[in-house]
Amino acid sequence: MSVRLYIGNLPQNFATKDLDDLLASIGEGIRFKAVLDRDTKACRGFGFANISKDKVAEAVIEKLNGYDFNGNTLRVERSERRDSGNGGRRNSNSSGGNSQGSKRKEVKKVVHSDGPIDEAPDPRWAGELSKLKDLLANQKTAV
Repeated sequence: MSVRLYIGNLPQNFATKDLDDLLASIGEGIRFKAVLDRDTKACRGFGFANISKDKVAEAVIEKLNGYDFNGNTLRVERSERRDSGNGGRRNSNSSGGNSQGSKRKEVKKVVHSDGPIDEAPDPRWAGELSKLKDLLANQKTAV
């Protein structure tokens, strides 16, 4: 099973060959792919390396995490695989709602209302509230 590593804090304009040579000096079976901006085709500052052996992956993390590469300190760690299965798209259905096959959890939102509350008052304050109601009912205001 291959290991996937996240390699971050890459310089915007670096030669992929330089990083490939650096990775090849650590071990064999390492394939690196930088994540590029759609419009400018420039590196977005990170990429992923697929490594065939676990020991080589550990060596890459040990040697390159914190390594100074073209003036930037690299961040290298194991990448967590996505479980979504929708190709990285945030919303796979065009309607925007939850479909039967959606893995998204439905959330009930609490909305504040200034209207009267139908529930009974907190029992810890029930005695004090009844005294207050009696005082207000017995109070006479001058008109």
